[in-house]
Amino acid sequence: MNITAQQAKEIMDTQGGYIILDTRTREEYDEKHIPGAILIPHDQIKQEAESVLKDKNQLILVYCRSGRRSKLASEDLVALGYTNIKEFGGIIDWPYAVE
Repeated sequence: MNITAQQAKEIMDTQGGYIILDTRTREEYDEKHIPGAILIPHDQIKQEAESVLKDKNQLILVYCRSGRRSKLASEDLVALGYTNIKEFGGIIDWPYAVE
């Protein structure tokens, strides 16, 4: 499911128990990322998701730089059986805090 950056921020501000998933490269993540985000590059989702993301029903908020890789990663997560994926595009459209 696609949501806006504003909707993602509202979830982050009002709910708990979610994971923020950055699907960019390590270099991009190290440069800046959304506070609290964990990194699994989009091309490693199939290999790493199940060892890092244990609860397939947990809310996972997925982003990348522009939205292309997060869309691919979200599709891979759904194919792996994850049921609560919300993709909110890219950090380039994120008007909120980064670290």
